[in-house]
Amino acid sequence: MKTSLIVSVCFHFCVLMVVQKAFPINWAREPLRTYHVELLRPPVDPLDEAETTGADLAKIKPEEKTPPEETEDTISLDTANKKYSSYAAVIKARLMQHWEYPQEARENLIEGKVLVLFTLNREGRLKDLKILRPSDHAILDKETERTIRSAAPFPAFPGSVTVARLHIKADFAYTLTRRE
Repeated sequence: MKTSLIVSVCFHFCVLMVVQKAFPINWAREPLRTYHVELLRPPVDPLDEAETTGADLAKIKPEEKTPPEETEDTISLDTANKKYSSYAAVIKARLMQHWEYPQEARENLIEGKVLVLFTLNREGRLKDLKILRPSDHAILDKETERTIRSAAPFPAFPGSVTVARLHIKADFAYTLTRRE
């Protein structure tokens, strides 16, 4: 047992030396540099006992931060405002992915327009949905609501959009075209 232990130690020492030559490890040959850091601060006036004796620390309240002003803006999906145009294009593309002409409306040749206003918060979550001008057919109104709800949540506002809430007006036109 002693022999195998001595052989193992010798073997590992030889392996360590070979590895040392292949991948040299620079042992600390020069003394370590040490630095002395001294923090300087201006002198502090001691508190007067008269000021602290009558003071009740429980009455001291931290400054209350006023919440940021809730800002909002209303845009159309086809806005020309550069501040909102790229974000409106993303919203429009997302709505188009989810928008379908209802099969029942197609079969019964039902057409119409729906004007909606929906509200998003900064994270892109749908906060409110109102139909401003319904079509004459409930099936088209329901499909418009379904489209917006299924497309939500939308992407968060980009840096160019600085409001807390964004109201978006969208016009959904359901028109049939004849196939030839």
